[in-house]
Formats: sequence, structure tokens, C-alpha cells
Amino acid sequence: MFDSITGLISQGGYFGILALMLLENLFPPIPSEVIMPLAGFLAARGELNIIGVVIAGTLGSFLGALPWYYAGALLGEKRMRRLAQRYGRWLTISGDDVTEAGIWFRAHGRKAVFFGRLVPAIRTLISVPAGIAHMPFRSFAFYTLAGSAIWTFLLALAGYLLHAEYDRVAEYLDPGSKIVLGVIVLVYLYRLVRNGHALRQR
Repeated sequence: MFDSITGLISQGGYFGILALMLLENLFPPIPSEVIMPLAGFLAARGELNIIGVVIAGTLGSFLGALPWYYAGALLGEKRMRRLAQRYGRWLTISGDDVTEAGIWFRAHGRKAVFFGRLVPAIRTLISVPAGIAHMPFRSFAFYTLAGSAIWTFLLALAGYLLHAEYDRVAEYLDPGSKIVLGVIVLVYLYRLVRNGHALRQR
């Protein structure tokens, strides 16, 4: 699986990284914690440029945040909560997730967008309350790009620096990645069932 994921990124190049990071913000088929380090591996092998990897990852993350920002701005908190309660189970989010992200945003202001991009649990959802609060787009774009750039740089750098241990990492990551993938699927199914159960109780 290690080779299959690196092969996917290698074939897609910078556009592939951008697309995967965009999707990671909408529906995470592969988390950024896997995408960017493996892209860093490929950069260390000379297949990609590390700067290009970071730029592609940052841009993909930024573009993936835009639909959530505009959804929050156009729909408002109440309708976003209703939509999350009704359809969010397929994206493994709930109305409570929207509310918690809003509370976090109101407590920290614009800084929440920057620091939120560095926190896996709220990286995606922090864009929703920013839109709901009608945060100026320029400010939203600046903080989102800045936070995303740091996040993608650190992940890509980790993969780049571990290149010397590529074979050893691959040896352990390949069977381990199957376990991780299994856990991701199980967590997704659990949240799917949990959110569906919560909906039935309302």
C-alpha cells in the first residue's frame, strides 16, 4: 500500500497532490498526514520539487476550505446545523461539530482560522464559522493560506528528512498502512452510525 499511494502521488504530480489535499478537506479519502509526508519522500528522491510540493499542498488545502467558507456565509449557522444533522453523516460531521467550531471561532477570533488549520480535528470545520461570521475574504484567505502552508510544509519536511530511512519506513508503513486504513474505515462507519442514531433521536 505504501508503494501504491506513492505511485498515485508520483503519477499525479503536483496536480495530484493539489487534488488529494482539496478532497481531504471535503471528504478525506487519504488524510493530509499521509499525503504530504509521502510527497516529501518523492521530493527527496528527486521526482518532485519540495517547494512545488508545499505550494501544491497549500493551494489544494486552501481550495478545499472555500466551499465550507461560502456554505457558512450563504446558509448561516442554523441552516448549516440542519444540513449537518440531515446529510453530514456522509461526511462524518454533525450539527454539534458545527456548533463547537463556531464556539471555538468566537473565542479566538480571526486567529482561530490560522491556528485551526494546524489542528487536525477542526482543520476543515473552522472555515464554516468564518463564513457564518462573514469574515472578510482577504483575511480568511490570508490566515487559511498561512496556516495551511505551515501544516503542509511540516508534513512534507518530515517525509523529506526521512528519505534516508525510506526502505525501513516502507517496510513498516506498508503493513501498518493497511491497519491504519482499516481503522479509518471503522471510525468512519462508527461516526456514520452514531450520527444516524443521533438523527433518529431528534
